[in-house]
Amino acid sequence: MDEKRTAILAEIPRLRRYARALLRDREAADDLVQDCLERALTRLENWRTGESPRRWLFTIMHHLFVDQTRKVRRRGETMPIEAADGMVTPATQVENLASREILEALQAISPERRAALVMVTIEGFSYAEAADMLGIPAGTLMSRISRGRDDLRELLGDAARRRTIRVIDK
Repeated sequence: MDEKRTAILAEIPRLRRYARALLRDREAADDLVQDCLERALTRLENWRTGESPRRWLFTIMHHLFVDQTRKVRRRGETMPIEAADGMVTPATQVENLASREILEALQAISPERRAALVMVTIEGFSYAEAADMLGIPAGTLMSRISRGRDDLRELLGDAARRRTIRVIDK
C-alpha cells in the first residue's frame, strides 16, 4: 500500500501542471488536484499494481474537470472578489507578455480542445493514451488537437496584430 501512495505522490507536480493548464486560477487548480488525490486514495484498489499511476490519475482529474465544467455551465461562472479589484498590472517584459498571451489564448479555446492539446503537447501522452483517458475515439482527439491548434494560431495572430496596433498608436 505504501508503494502505491509513494508513486501517487510522485505524480503531484504533473497533476498540478495539468490542472493549471486547464484552469485559470491557481487555487482552483490546487483544489482540482486535491479532489483528484482524494478520489484516488479512496479508490486505491482500482489502480493496477505494477503500472504507473500517471494515466489513472490523469483520467480521474479529467473526469473531475469535466464535472466541474458542467456545474459552471449550469450555475454560471463565478469570479473571486480579488480579481475584480483592478490590482492586476500588465507585464513589462516581452517574454512575460508573450507567455501571458499564449496562456490567455489557451484559456480562450474550448475546454475539450484545451484538454486534448495539453495532454498530448505538454504532458507527452500518446494520442491513444490521451484518447483513452479522455474517453473519446482517437480520431476525435486528433480533430480536437488540430482545431485547437488552429484556434491558437488565430488567437495569437490577432493578439500580435493588436499589440502592434497599440505600439503604433502610442
